[in-house]
Amino acid sequence: MLSRTADHLFWMSRYTERAENTARMLNVSYETSLLPQSAAKAQSLWRGLLSISELIPAYTARHGAIVPARVLEFMVRDGNNPSSIVACLRGARENARAVRGALTTEIWETQNQTWLELNRQIEGGAFERDPGQFFEWVKYRSHLSRGVTLGTMLQDEAFHFLRLGTFLERADNTARLLDVKFHAVKSDFYGSADDGEQEYDFYHWSAILRSVSAFEVYRKVYRDVITPERVADLLILRRDMPRSLHASLHEVVSNLAVVGNEHSGETQRRAGRMNAELQFGRIDEILATGLHAFLTQFLDRVNDLGAGISRDFLVPVSA
Repeated sequence: MLSRTADHLFWMSRYTERAENTARMLNVSYETSLLPQSAAKAQSLWRGLLSISELIPAYTARHGAIVPARVLEFMVRDGNNPSSIVACLRGARENARAVRGALTTEIWETQNQTWLELNRQIEGGAFERDPGQFFEWVKYRSHLSRGVTLGTMLQDEAFHFLRLGTFLERADNTARLLDVKFHAVKSDFYGSADDGEQEYDFYHWSAILRSVSAFEVYRKVYRDVITPERVADLLILRRDMPRSLHASLHEVVSNLAVVGNEHSGETQRRAGRMNAELQFGRIDEILATGLHAFLTQFLDRVNDLGAGISRDFLVPVSA
């Protein structure tokens, strides 16, 4: 496969996944902001959302003080923000158009229709009328894109580059979410003895689980109260949890093995090592050595993995 084609496929799926992840975080933050809470906690909520995508400097340069309405505008409609929903879905559609011949008709029509409908919704004020419904629509279009890809595309190299982009982006986002949300809790992992703080902790951890569609999964797996240790265990080490770090890395390793070439041995080794550490890791050991340090290192390694994939497969060969 031409490296330029692989590059477009890889980034098409990354942008689609990023739009969904942004919608998930915005939806949970918006719903959480409607709960009774202090002004300081409300401010921390929106600051944390920007921090997940490392966008606080970009936001403050453009809008100054952190105001919920401005944050939503910045993360939804600002085309100059590379993590905004508009920018991500535009990027996905542009990359899909560049490799139209490598996609099935259904995949192209899904991407194109998503972009056209997004513009209609934005111009028609759908986001302002009901932000929650708008975010659900973005998530649905991402689900539809993945489903159409699985259901219509030949599972050749093009398919595997699409999957690589999806799961590398998902691993990055879940790690960022965990790092910021755990870092935001100033009390110890078990929460404060104060009833008000314990209630806040419940909503805090519930919001994390809901942002990755894991609230019902948590109840099914642990059948107990929500504790930070188990939230971390579910979203880091459980391979049967679709948005966990382990599940994402397992998919990256599997798809890399299929498209591997004579240049990709080191990238495959690094991905395999990360996957093995998650497969045989224990959450008590991770927490003992420091969750923030673990996640920071994980993000560095995921970025390094992305650079390796670009170097081995995606950089267009000079004429």
